[in-house]
Amino acid sequence: MDGKLDRLSGHRSEPGWYSEKLNAPDTRIAVFTADKLMVHAGPAGSGGMQWHSSEQLPVLVQGTEPVFLGIDTEGVNHFAAQAADNELEPADGMIALDLRSIALQGLVSDDNLGLAAQARALLQWHVRHRFCSNCGASTRPDDAGYKRVCDTCSGEHFPRTDPVAIIAITRGQSMLLGRSARFASGMYSTLAGFVEPGETAEDAARREVFEESGIRVGEVRYVMSQPWPFPANLMLGMAGEATSEEITIDPDELDDARWFSFDEINAMGNGSHPDGLQLPPDISIAHHLIRQIMDG
Repeated sequence: MDGKLDRLSGHRSEPGWYSEKLNAPDTRIAVFTADKLMVHAGPAGSGGMQWHSSEQLPVLVQGTEPVFLGIDTEGVNHFAAQAADNELEPADGMIALDLRSIALQGLVSDDNLGLAAQARALLQWHVRHRFCSNCGASTRPDDAGYKRVCDTCSGEHFPRTDPVAIIAITRGQSMLLGRSARFASGMYSTLAGFVEPGETAEDAARREVFEESGIRVGEVRYVMSQPWPFPANLMLGMAGEATSEEITIDPDELDDARWFSFDEINAMGNGSHPDGLQLPPDISIAHHLIRQIMDG
């Protein structure tokens, strides 16, 4: 499986379609307990996600409804489910871990990590949106997990995705990096913030950089994006040119922000910085934004 599942969005509302796919004999179901995914224990790269059959489902989830992830090129359907018992014990040889730990330890392939992110974002949305925001009545899942419906007021609710602008700012041969109190010791990263209503991603990036560091930003270009299911963010990665140099930190947002020379950033990336400073891990879009700019 290459991880590029067909989500079949044009078929998910067809009568009987969901039940047919869920109960197909070779259907595979990933199971989360609380916010942790069942994966094979062992050295990095030795295992992967634990997949269950539809026959195992009643014991695992006790009535909660799985969400459809997609179908692979061999016609195998993939679902994800939230265990009703948040303390479900993993089977022998398995372990339940949060996605950050799974990614940092390299326990699943990049393709399966994308599936895990899709699954967690959908399942967490269902957990948090059991009631109608219009009338307060209970809602029910529909469209194979991509919609919730209120039968009281006929309201329809869809999974939310919160866009975040994250931007690497350069000025000559230097890059602006900052750190917040929640970062690992010695780690510096690009600046980021949520896109607000009525705002472009480019304007959000300029605003966040100015609010956090006092730096004005001119030209901005899009580089890449990354889903970040904590719980449902979409990181919009950009690069920008600073039009000012003096930093004024907002202490509510950052502990520190500095201009780092490209040579210093290379040292941070290869672990040779004299002060032990480091870049974000390579599971993050910030790491790849920095590396792409450094590689020209």
